[in-house]
Parts: sequence; structure tokens; C-alpha cells
Amino acid sequence: MPTTSLKNLCHISLLASACCISACGSIDTKNNAQAQPTYERLNAVLWMQTSAEYYALTQSAYTQATSMLGKGLADKNWTAAQEQSSDYQNLPPAIILDIDETVLDNSPFQAQLIKDNAIFTQEAWDKWTQLATAQPLPGAKAFLDFADSQGVTIFYVTNREASQEQDTRKNLQQQNLPLRDDIDVVLTKNENRWSSSDKGARRTFISKDFRIIALIGDDFGDFVSGAKSSPETRVELAKNGQSAWGTKWFLIPNPVYGSWEAALFNHDYSKPASEVTELKLKQLKGF
Repeated sequence: MPTTSLKNLCHISLLASACCISACGSIDTKNNAQAQPTYERLNAVLWMQTSAEYYALTQSAYTQATSMLGKGLADKNWTAAQEQSSDYQNLPPAIILDIDETVLDNSPFQAQLIKDNAIFTQEAWDKWTQLATAQPLPGAKAFLDFADSQGVTIFYVTNREASQEQDTRKNLQQQNLPLRDDIDVVLTKNENRWSSSDKGARRTFISKDFRIIALIGDDFGDFVSGAKSSPETRVELAKNGQSAWGTKWFLIPNPVYGSWEAALFNHDYSKPASEVTELKLKQLKGF
């Protein structure tokens, strides 16, 4: 490789990331004047869109969730939510899923930002959600249809804004995904005073009337409160839930954004992009 090309490649790899989806807790660039459009996420987005590995991992998660659903239904003492501690055995069954990068694939939005050399804006994200054209992830529809056929209520707990709920429901409906219309099963951020991106309060709300037998998401916060902590603390929390992974908790891979990334810069979205990159580089573990 010519020296000039190598320098250009290194320059690109060290630029700060700005192409994120704020609905899912990634970097908010609206108030970050130093944010620059980059190709930092190019490989991650391409991996999601083109690799057999991503397909296999996502399909495997939903296949495993399907195989465990029967056990959860049969065992009245089975619950997947840490917020549910007592008097739930006779409640009707439910499952909770995140939406973005768990049920619906937003990689076209991420890809378009890269192609346009653009940064995230709320306006761009709103336009994408208004299209209501996001496709289900591999395995998601088959699993949801099976759960619905077993009488399981499906709750979609998302950090999309309440203002986006109607477009989100439209997207789910256009993909023929199960969606009860007699109760609200799409629980968004800033709905019913849920102003926090932490989903614990919404899991608690559901657990009052339903026995939660499975949690599915692409972010640690889809399973426990405390995702907004240090990388080391997050790993310890994940270890504490070891028995739940693959039985009650099912994680969909997402290398593009999430609370894992925010933990690298103390979840402080006001930091300049250059500082975020510097903090990331310091946490790389070489030999």
C-alpha cells in the first residue's frame, strides 16, 4: 500500500464518530460543534448488512428464544425481569423487546449517513422513522408470530420518542408484526412520564399485570438498570445475570452504537468529538 494511502486510512480511523441514532442512546451531535462526519462506522454497518456472521448470530438468538419460550410458559415461577419479585405466578405471560436493531433494522439509515458524509440530526432520524419502511431482523418475525400464537402479549419497549409512536406502530403493522390494539404495547420514552432512557420503570409497569418470561434487546439496558455505568461495572452486572443469558435474556449483536460505547466516555454526550476519540483510544488493550 502506498504511504499516502496508509496515512489517509489512519486519519480516517482516528476521526471522531458522529453517525449515531439518538433514540438508542448513542452520541447526540446536536450540541457538539466539533463533531465531524466520518467512516468510523463503515465496517460495523457493512457487517450488519452483508455478513453471514451477523445473520447467523441474530437468527440464533431468536431460535434460542423460541426454544425457551415453552419452558417459560410451563413454569409459573419463571420470570425474566429483575423488577418482578413476587405475586406474579398467575399473571398472563408477556415478553419485552426493544425495537431498533432488535426487531427493526435501521442500518439503511446509518448507511445513508455514511454515503452522504453526514452526521446524525433529529430531523434526519424523524424522516427515517416517518418512512416506516424498516425491515424485521432475521428471525424476529417468526419468533414474534410464534409467541403470539401461544397467547403471549408482546411489549415493544423503545427509547424512540413518544412523538414517533404512531410512525413506529405503522412500521410494525406494515411488516405484519403482532401488535395488540386493545392495550398500549408500544412504550416509548417521554410517554406516561417515562423521561429516562433507563427502561426499568417501564418493565416495572408491565410486571404489575403480566409475567415477563423473556427480554430481548441489543443493549445491556434492555435487560437491567445500571447500563449507564463504567465498562467494568457493566461487565460485572452482566456476570451477575449469567444464568439468564440464553434462557431468559437474548442479546442481538449491535457493533454500531449503544450504551457500551457511551460507557467509554462516561456517558457524557457533551464531550467534544476529539476528546471522545482520545478516550476511546486510551481504552484499547494492546500487547
